Amino acid sequence: MAVLFFLVIQILAVAAAPKVEKHFVLVHGACHGAWSWYKLKPRLESAGHRVTALDLAASGINMKAIQDVHTFYEYTEPLLEFLASLPPNEKVVLVGHSLGGLNLALAMDKYPEKVAVGVFLAALMPDTRHKPSYVLDQVCF
Repeated sequence: MAVLFFLVIQILAVAAAPKVEKHFVLVHGACHGAWSWYKLKPRLESAGHRVTALDLAASGINMKAIQDVHTFYEYTEPLLEFLASLPPNEKVVLVGHSLGGLNLALAMDKYPEKVAVGVFLAALMPDTRHKPSYVLDQVCF
């Protein structure tokens, strides 16, 4: 996993044009928090980018109790509130790891005008237009 993160760090730091500051929003996976981006965040910042690493509901230092999180939407609220607070012209690069891919999909559906690109890093990438069985329905007779 450390090698994977190192490669991603290199790709994101080199591929993003340093002349144009990008705003990266990092979304952790299950059972993690913003702390899981501790190696990537300073590398992107040293390349001249803005970086926001969020704790989703009941994760990391987010004080909401897990018993109070009843839906995936509630779990994603910190990300959705952050995107809602962005200025109208600002677009971010969303990066989600593992289960964080589902949070990205929800956020990209709700705020498409605020997302320049979504990076699904070893992450779940759901089809938000069809029911979960759609692919099986298409290939099974």
